[in-house]
Amino acid sequence: MRKFVWSLIAAVFTMLAASGAAFAIDVNKASKAELESINGIGPTIADRIIAERKKGAFKDSGDLQTRIKGIGSKNVEKLMAGGLTVNGKGMAAAANGKDAAKDKAKAKAKDAAKEKAKAKAKDAAKDKAKAKAKDAAKDKAKAKAKDAAKDKAKAAAKG
Repeated sequence: MRKFVWSLIAAVFTMLAASGAAFAIDVNKASKAELESINGIGPTIADRIIAERKKGAFKDSGDLQTRIKGIGSKNVEKLMAGGLTVNGKGMAAAANGKDAAKDKAKAKAKDAAKEKAKAKAKDAAKDKAKAKAKDAAKDKAKAKAKDAAKDKAKAAAKG
């Protein structure tokens, strides 16, 4: 009986979607049948959404596209236009999510550049310390050789 009810619900949503009726399906609350009623979401994507949703609710469309393989920025816009929402936010949130994803990528690149600069500075400091130690060792060896030569000269002069 449950299967029949869900099939009936899916059929109603499919008819509504096909007729162009405006309705909103929240990705964090929708059943598999409701998700599949959105044009562009098939059984595989619906299963991925449900599996990821068990790990935690989607925050925005950027989070949705980051966590679900097969949903990119263009696809998320199409899904939002088809009635999918994230926490009750539709198309406007999709644009913000796209911007958020870009901002996140920029921040990640900036952090990577900072880390690279830190590593480069650290390596330069190590190289400088090694060179300084090497120079000090050379100076010490030269001084020791000079002292030995003086001692030898004194010994020869006495002898």
